[in-house]
Amino acid sequence: MATMEEEDLSEYFRMQYGQKLLKLLMKFPAPEEQSPSPSIRLLEKKKEATLVHRAMEAQKEAFRTRMEALNNRWEELRAKEIQLKAYIKKFEQFIQENDQKRIRALKKANKEKELKKQRVKELAKAKLDMTVLKQEHQRLFNKLQQYSIFNKYLEKVVEMSEFEEIREVVGRYKTLVGMHQDLMQSAQEGLEMIEQAKVRLSHYTEEKDDEILQHNNELARLQMRFDHARSEVIVWESRWAHIQNTAAKKTLMLGTIKMATLNLFQSVSKQLKETLSVPVEDTHKQLDMIQQFIQDLSDIWAEVKKKDAQNRSMIVVVKDV
Repeated sequence: MATMEEEDLSEYFRMQYGQKLLKLLMKFPAPEEQSPSPSIRLLEKKKEATLVHRAMEAQKEAFRTRMEALNNRWEELRAKEIQLKAYIKKFEQFIQENDQKRIRALKKANKEKELKKQRVKELAKAKLDMTVLKQEHQRLFNKLQQYSIFNKYLEKVVEMSEFEEIREVVGRYKTLVGMHQDLMQSAQEGLEMIEQAKVRLSHYTEEKDDEILQHNNELARLQMRFDHARSEVIVWESRWAHIQNTAAKKTLMLGTIKMATLNLFQSVSKQLKETLSVPVEDTHKQLDMIQQFIQDLSDIWAEVKKKDAQNRSMIVVVKDV
């Protein structure tokens, strides 16, 4: 790896500084017209080669130093980039936490604001209630001042009566007032019950009169229907006798038809040479089977007639030929 780097550096310096060194060598003063000996020229060439080699080594060392400095700078920049990314991540986390704190603070502030509004409303309502209570207190106080005369009156009543305290008088009064109200309420309820009973009796009497009238009308109508029905009994009895005779004839005819149908169905079964699972009393099913048999025979007969006509036409054609 080190050899490859040195070869690359040698090639780099050869390409970059080879031409420059040649130009520098061309700037040296021209040798005297008398040509030196080969040994002197060889020494000069070696000296020039040594100088060029030293210059290239110096440039190579400077380039290596510069590359090391660049690598160190690159490592420092990479470390700073990692630190910067970590700092950015922490900063973003800090911003996010601050946003969350700000949102919570705003929610708390809004909640406190709403709570403050509610407290202000409650305080205003309490003030209003207090004003109403003060007015009520003043009204009761004024009323108490008005009724103070009755207190004096009750004190005199206590002095002149068997009661010892005013509250006993008031209690007795309340008891009498309650009893009076109960008696008045009972009397009122009794009067209302009497009035309701009178109204119900009147309605009941009217309803019963209407029912009696309706029953009398219904009784007259039923009597007329009874007379009419009794007059028609003889006619219906004669009709009933006729119906019974007709029913007997029709019953006999129906039995005959069923027997004929059963015989015909049995004949059809024999013609079909198979036993048909049809109940004996199911005449409708037997008639359906007979109808189907007749329809099949009609179809067969029509087919036979068709084939017979075709055969006859073929015979006539043969005779003509």
